[in-house]
Amino acid sequence: MRIPMNRLRFAASVAALAAAMSVWAGLVPASAQQAWPTRSVRFILTLGPGSGTDIGGRLLSDRLAKKWGQPVVIENKPGGDGIVAISAFVGAKDDHVLLMTPTSSFIAHPWVHANRPYQPSDLAPIARVSNTIIGISVPVDLPVNSMKELVDLARVKPGELNWAGVTGALDFNFSGWLKNNNLDMKKVPYRNPVEAGNDLAAKRVQVYESAVAIAQPHIQAGKIKLLAVVNTARAPIYPNVPTVAEAGQPGLTIDGLVGLFGPPTMPLELRRKIAADVKEVMESDPIIKDRLTATAQVFAPGGPEEFAKAIEAQRALIARNAKDLGIAEK
Repeated sequence: MRIPMNRLRFAASVAALAAAMSVWAGLVPASAQQAWPTRSVRFILTLGPGSGTDIGGRLLSDRLAKKWGQPVVIENKPGGDGIVAISAFVGAKDDHVLLMTPTSSFIAHPWVHANRPYQPSDLAPIARVSNTIIGISVPVDLPVNSMKELVDLARVKPGELNWAGVTGALDFNFSGWLKNNNLDMKKVPYRNPVEAGNDLAAKRVQVYESAVAIAQPHIQAGKIKLLAVVNTARAPIYPNVPTVAEAGQPGLTIDGLVGLFGPPTMPLELRRKIAADVKEVMESDPIIKDRLTATAQVFAPGGPEEFAKAIEAQRALIARNAKDLGIAEK
């Protein structure tokens, strides 16, 4: 039986297309071809319950669980300067286990911890979620109402002012600023940032650089005052409080980036997909933005490339601070 020429051409075209698709499929990682997630997802957090990251993580996990059709479980693992949570994440070696953390929890580790159980390459940026607002606070009775007045007081009373800060990148940034401005303040270390806020309100500490969420109850109670925020933009919840750059101290500028990380084996396309899902659920639910704003965070979803670029900029900043402080990478 003779087969019409047009049918032969059609069959050849289908065969060629099938072959091309087979080759393409062989080039795409298996994990990228499969649907994700195929089971429950875990978010490991470096901070405890009630922190800004925890609040944002729980809001996000609830919405993503509905979108993905799989449970999204929050696991708080605070302690060890973020290393407890990061170690649990790296040790899982599972693309359904993600790390949610402020970048300040690990950016300074190369200059602080000689024996780290992980490498920076173990954390593959997936999505920026928010910017935590970081503020410079003082007791309400301290006779300063601006960053300029704080600097002037520190010059008049060298070594007499105590300061507290969150460990990691924020600590490094504040220490570098003191060094570069020839200011002498005594550091008071704290394992629990909430205790530092309490001591600031009780006037046992004179200056505190922290997430504004920690200081907020004391601000609202009229016990401490917020002089400036170190972020690149003002806090929506405190629109009248200047940034440190606006207050004449640009050297203190650093954003409190918070985001999701996956294992280094996670394909870029999958990270982009997760980031797109994060952005979609955040932008479609106004409650998330309202809650983030109320807890002194800025709504700022972003993709893996954008997030990675912001992280590298922070690493460069901390490297400069470490050099100014005479601290070598370990």
